[in-house]
Amino acid sequence: MSSAARGRLQLLAASIVLALCIVACQGDPPAQEQPAPLGSAPPPGTPNILLILVDDLGYADLGVTGSEIRTPNIDELARRGVLLTDFHVTPVCFATRAALLTGVDHHTAGLGAPQMGRARNQRGHDSYAGQLSPRVATIAERLRQRGYHTYMTGKWDLGTEPETRPHRRGFERSWTLLDGGASHFSDGAGLVIFQRGAHYQADGHPVEPPPGFYSSTFYTDQMIRYLGEQPEDGRPFFAYAAYTAPHWPLQVPDAWLNRYAGAYDAGYEVLRKQRLERMKALGLVPGDTTVGALPPHVPAWATLTTEQQRAASRRMEIYAAMVELLDQEIGRLLAWLDGSRFARDTLVVFLSDNGPEGNSIDRLPLNRFWIPLAFDNSPENLGREGSYAWYGAGWAGASATPFRLYKAYPSEGGYRVPAILSWPATISGDRRDDAVLTATDLTATLLDAAGALQRGPSTGGNTAEPLAGRSFWPRMLEPAEAGPNAGRALSLELFGRRAVRRDQWKALNLARPFGTGSWELFDLALDPAESRDQSGMQPELLAELVDAWDGYAREVEVVLPDGGEFAYADPELPANQSTRQAD
Repeated sequence: MSSAARGRLQLLAASIVLALCIVACQGDPPAQEQPAPLGSAPPPGTPNILLILVDDLGYADLGVTGSEIRTPNIDELARRGVLLTDFHVTPVCFATRAALLTGVDHHTAGLGAPQMGRARNQRGHDSYAGQLSPRVATIAERLRQRGYHTYMTGKWDLGTEPETRPHRRGFERSWTLLDGGASHFSDGAGLVIFQRGAHYQADGHPVEPPPGFYSSTFYTDQMIRYLGEQPEDGRPFFAYAAYTAPHWPLQVPDAWLNRYAGAYDAGYEVLRKQRLERMKALGLVPGDTTVGALPPHVPAWATLTTEQQRAASRRMEIYAAMVELLDQEIGRLLAWLDGSRFARDTLVVFLSDNGPEGNSIDRLPLNRFWIPLAFDNSPENLGREGSYAWYGAGWAGASATPFRLYKAYPSEGGYRVPAILSWPATISGDRRDDAVLTATDLTATLLDAAGALQRGPSTGGNTAEPLAGRSFWPRMLEPAEAGPNAGRALSLELFGRRAVRRDQWKALNLARPFGTGSWELFDLALDPAESRDQSGMQPELLAELVDAWDGYAREVEVVLPDGGEFAYADPELPANQSTRQAD
């Protein structure tokens, strides 16, 4: 790009930032220098906890869940532990982080919507503040009171105000990206034009990524450093490694660019079928399971030109390499842990924050104009620093096999994710748990394992909100028949999209063209792809589930957006099918 064009782009970005009053671009106040004091030391045998969260990884993207992508380290973690096959988060990054780190519904935590994605009628409601609420306590705050050292590296995405940042919310040491995403290299390019650059902080102080920075590698290095500096004081640690991979932009170091060259030339429909057959062989889905139809805007692979096919398969190649490199870095962290004094005393948890990213990223505000000006997406540069790529709905459909849709939707493809718990010294491994479980259940489980389930610090002078989830720690120690949520309705709302799950039954309400605009009912035991609506055959059951959702909405103060669903990077659709854009 010429210097003149870059200058025009910077002026445009600055004017948009000024007009929108983006909080993240305000000056940083002095950071809190000292973390909150530690509580009394917990009794011997209290576990260390390593929580690994990855970003936008699909259910079928691991070898242990049917993928061709090489993920030997995560697969081995599953073999040493328990694979949770029916685990649900929320459909997007910020909401899952809010629920996972607080143990309450994301509305209760203040993140019913992001600040820049609220409808007018949602503004002014505590449940849609767009920042982490002072009414809730984080798991780091709870565990620090319990006597834990607390460390974090990676993505925060829970607010940029000083009081919401990691060093103010329980983390003793932290090196974090405050934003929802950024370039994975040291250039720190933001995700949208009004995010002029990534906002990194170390222990509350603004920092720049060092030369040679690549996100997955650096976050691993930093976490190993923190753990290696752990005082020998007999206290356990809570370590939160929140990787930003494989969130777009899809980027890898040069040595990884051709790792999967040619592997995806047959297209996304073929890949979905191949993964489904492996999932059947693994016993993850019934033998008669079929994949649902791809969204109507996704062209059949055979209708693409040779040039279009090559461009699309290239993006999937980079995504696969990004996932394998992420696995390598997680493996390096686990290998360090295995060789450390913490080896026998650490509970390791792995999960993804939501389903794969299948949305049309060029539909984000001004992206279709900004991306060609700001980035080099030529075939020879794609995947390198300075490029900006995502892989689209067709490949996301393969990542979510056999489920429906992807990130931002409360369909199974949007919020059912791979999750693993491993502690070989305490939990018998090489097993699966098929119970319906959620992110808030995981929070309660980790607190239960730490002996801190009933302990909650004060926040802002008030007792923290009670946990919404139910601990499944007892069934990790001794398998049980019924899960903690048997017979319980589990409800969700995000962007005006609604879902409620009870046992094998699920009610789902999505606007057209991805739904009917009314409540539908699915039997997930027989139809995990949510392809056969049972509402006409089970009207009373549907009414019960909808009534349960209404109760949930009152409890957590849901405010459905005026004008219908909020359009997060929706595909370009005919006018009569379009959903509401952000105000």
